[in-house]
Amino acid sequence: MTPPRFPARPELASLKPYNSGLTVTDVASRAKGHPIAKLASNENPHGPNAAIQAAMRDAIARPFVYPDPSARALADTIALLTGADKDRVILGDGSEDLLNVLARAVLNPGDEVVTLFPSFPLHEDYAIMMGAKVTRIGLTPSYQIDMDALLDAAARPVRLTLLANPMNPAGLWLGPEELDALLAAQNPGSLLCLDEAYVEYAAGPDYASATERLAKHDKPLLILRTFSKAYGLAGLRIGYGISNSDDVIDAMNLVRTPFNTNAVAQAAALAALTHTEEMAQAVSHTLRERARMAERLTALGLRVLPSKGNFLFVDCGQTSCDVADRLIGFGVIVKPWKQEGFESFLRVSVGLDWENDQFLEAMARVL
Repeated sequence: MTPPRFPARPELASLKPYNSGLTVTDVASRAKGHPIAKLASNENPHGPNAAIQAAMRDAIARPFVYPDPSARALADTIALLTGADKDRVILGDGSEDLLNVLARAVLNPGDEVVTLFPSFPLHEDYAIMMGAKVTRIGLTPSYQIDMDALLDAAARPVRLTLLANPMNPAGLWLGPEELDALLAAQNPGSLLCLDEAYVEYAAGPDYASATERLAKHDKPLLILRTFSKAYGLAGLRIGYGISNSDDVIDAMNLVRTPFNTNAVAQAAALAALTHTEEMAQAVSHTLRERARMAERLTALGLRVLPSKGNFLFVDCGQTSCDVADRLIGFGVIVKPWKQEGFESFLRVSVGLDWENDQFLEAMARVL
């Protein structure tokens, strides 16, 4: 019997399923007995500390009770730590969920969304889903953020300027002066959203979070963050947004689902914010390993872009899908980039020492 047809909304015709990457189970039969180094999803391989695990156990003992729909205890702590108004904090099922919520809350068919490219694909996909048009600001020929083009675009009355800082997948970032220039250039009638998923890895005086400017900024600003990366809670799916605009938060609260963060995730995130020692140690390890991996890959003759994330963006000089496929035979999972113009690049997460060593040795062989 032929299955019945039912057409989707026309805006979805140009979208492709999100590339979530391969799992350990997906590649186990091809790894030829090697331990599997999963370096494709920018996870924190050190995992949650004992305090977080205890909070999770306590929360899961009451699965029959709905979670706090506003995650008030967690939201209040986030406000205290970031300087945001406690009523302008919103929680989501990961920051990916909040990107979806944002698009549904503010975008209309025909609206213009400006984003950097190469981009986290969902920055574009959710805009297209709502019928908006996307303007990409690409990198310069020397693989730097094209600040002139970005500032020109942000100054126009676009509906939304949405970019990651640091960028995913490129790892590039706005320095303090560049961030201030973007905030100054922002059109008063536009919303600026900065996705700071990797902010914990962006150490150094050459980086500034927009949270430091939030209270004094006089135009609509939304900052998104996640517990999936440095805090090691990717499997629980929880992130948050903070804003200086009641209108933005109120609109997002209207369209999000009422219980969009579960009780276990809320408890774990709260513990993560109040027990940060192990997280800081894991970040320090990642920064050391990131520098070592970049040096080794450069010595192989590869272009490695500077990175403020827990990953590197590497030009293989050949189709990265082929390289990634050959790496599986050595027990290594990385993410080949498929956006046009960057098909020779792969993104590799910084893992544990043995995982990074396995990747580096495998790269030397497959190339």
